[in-house]
Amino acid sequence: MRILITNDDGINAPGLSVMEKIATDLVGPDGEVWTVAPAFEQSGVGHCISYTHPTMIAKLGERRFAAEGSPADCVLAGIHDVLNGEKPDLILSGVNRGNNSAENTMYSGTIGGAMEGALQGVPSFALSQYYGPRNLDLEDSFEASAHFGVDVIRKILAANMEDNQNYRLFYNINFPPIPANEVKGIKVATQGRRQGVNFAVKAETSPGRRRFLWVTGGDQSVPSGEGSDAQANLNDYISVTPMRADLTAHDALEALKVIE
Repeated sequence: MRILITNDDGINAPGLSVMEKIATDLVGPDGEVWTVAPAFEQSGVGHCISYTHPTMIAKLGERRFAAEGSPADCVLAGIHDVLNGEKPDLILSGVNRGNNSAENTMYSGTIGGAMEGALQGVPSFALSQYYGPRNLDLEDSFEASAHFGVDVIRKILAANMEDNQNYRLFYNINFPPIPANEVKGIKVATQGRRQGVNFAVKAETSPGRRRFLWVTGGDQSVPSGEGSDAQANLNDYISVTPMRADLTAHDALEALKVIE
């Protein structure tokens, strides 16, 4: 087995080390783990690609590369340059420092990496570690994802999901903000929406009197509705959400036919 991993927190992020261990366990002694990750943090870039300018890539070690681009760029670089067009068996993106549940999903570079993997026809998984008061100060804040990551991926693979649609499935996995020994299990969940929670901006003035805007997030402890991802995470469960890159609002198609 050959696994390609990436992330959006950057090549030196601690969550990438967690993902490398997860991938190493999955491939076994005869497999290969290849890492192509952003040279610098790319949080919040979603599924963007560097379409209008080139991406520099550098080899840092055996099967380890840094690219000056987004997670989706890294997946493209990994498949079409580093692996010479030979697709890996799996693509793993993360482990992200912070949750990618609910509305966070739409902004996430971690999700973007897995989405690009699915568009390239490779089974792909995005893994993210929720943060909260019960795990923020742990010696290893990635404890839950490190402990359960391999098991969750193996269980999804063992489900043998049929996938013959144009837009392939990929999986958004979020680990709850608690120690590993307090995790209650796994919930298959929808993408939720934290009501009233949105990104915004805060203005500040620099010493040089220039005005800058900082993007601010919302309260991550707000429930997202029964059966949804963030709700499961806040109730101490790992959430698994199957996704596709198809953004069509299928529920609105029939009603909209009146305009034809």
